[in-house]
Amino acid sequence: MRIAGCLTMVLFAFFAGFSEAGAGDNTTIDLVELVAEALNKSPELLVSETRVSASRYRIPQAKSLPDPMFMFGYQNEGFDKITLGEEPNAMGMFSLSQMFPFWGKRDLKEQMAAKDADSLRSMHRAAQLKVVATVRQLYYELFLAYKNIDVLKKLTDYFSTIEDAASARYASGMGSQQEIVMAQTEKYMLLEREEMQKQKIQALQGMLNNALGREANSPLGRPVELPLTAYDLSLEETLEMAKKNSPEIEAKKAMAEAAEAKVKMAKKEYYPDPTLGVGYFPKTKGMLDMWNVTVTVNVPLYAANKQSQAVLEAEANRLGAKREIASLEYMLSSGIRDSFSMVKTSEKLMDLYKKGVIPKTYQDFQLALAGYTTGKIEAITAISRLKAVLDTELLYWAQYAQREKAIALIDAVTGRNSGQWGVHDPKPVIHVTKHGPEEVSHE
Repeated sequence: MRIAGCLTMVLFAFFAGFSEAGAGDNTTIDLVELVAEALNKSPELLVSETRVSASRYRIPQAKSLPDPMFMFGYQNEGFDKITLGEEPNAMGMFSLSQMFPFWGKRDLKEQMAAKDADSLRSMHRAAQLKVVATVRQLYYELFLAYKNIDVLKKLTDYFSTIEDAASARYASGMGSQQEIVMAQTEKYMLLEREEMQKQKIQALQGMLNNALGREANSPLGRPVELPLTAYDLSLEETLEMAKKNSPEIEAKKAMAEAAEAKVKMAKKEYYPDPTLGVGYFPKTKGMLDMWNVTVTVNVPLYAANKQSQAVLEAEANRLGAKREIASLEYMLSSGIRDSFSMVKTSEKLMDLYKKGVIPKTYQDFQLALAGYTTGKIEAITAISRLKAVLDTELLYWAQYAQREKAIALIDAVTGRNSGQWGVHDPKPVIHVTKHGPEEVSHE
């Protein structure tokens, strides 16, 4: 009975510390701070931010008039000598010309550039949400690895206790040496699983450092257990939110609008772009100076092979852009359904484990332990019952992490709570000072 009392006290301590961390790492990391660091220093986001900034500078360029053309030269009569002032057709030549795009073309070019910039800005926001989701998922993966080590350490201690109990039974003649070997074998197998979890932690820390824009071997602390993320939206509400707020869908819509503007622009190419020119031709020795005004237009002589084909190309691209929106909506809806199902299934399983399975397996182990101490059952039965209790806890924490990762994926698609995580529109990466262009700091 002394052995049974010892084991019961150990089990009581185990269940009293059901949510207690204990992997030996006292340094903790904050999820919100990690997300903020990733949003500011992620290499992927820095590249995306630069592209968005560059796209903004293309808008005024698209609307601007083409550069005017200035011509200067000299015209002479004969090859024997300079005849300026002697012959009436010998003169200097100066002209200035400016091409004016047909009415509406400049606005369409500005619209295309603006829609391209809008698309890149939406894609940058989508990239931010994906980075947030990645950091959150790696955080909970890392938390699960540490929690698994906690459970395995506890399980190792319990098998050590059972090993001691089996040794006492063997010394008193109540048990066999095989019971000691079984307990030792289980303990060493758990030590192997613990080492595998430690290796997983190293890999996850490298992946998380990469998402944060740190060196791969930068030190990271231990994630702490966070309250369950609230999620009370229905599937229909989630799908509707994704259609309205998904930055990826917004990017595709901006691309479709840009394609629509390109169709209009292609049709405008049927019309000529006039070029206005003025010229001045000075002479000397009393001869009258000359001047002229000209208007030059391009003639769409090859419209069948050029402008018409350009219109067909633009219309095909417009249709492709619209189909990409529909394809993306289907793909996102499928992903949301899968993640939503994971959230709800994990919630049900966690509730089942915590309120039903874990208490029942604990009760089953107590009965097996009592039978083992009285010699009514073998050690293998008590060992299997203890493994069932602790394996169930592993499953509970796996569902906890699975639920949080699924919610992170949904948030990345729908943009839900994006402001809470600090997702914002990109700032210009270059500004002009009196010393010239300088890069904006992200510190």
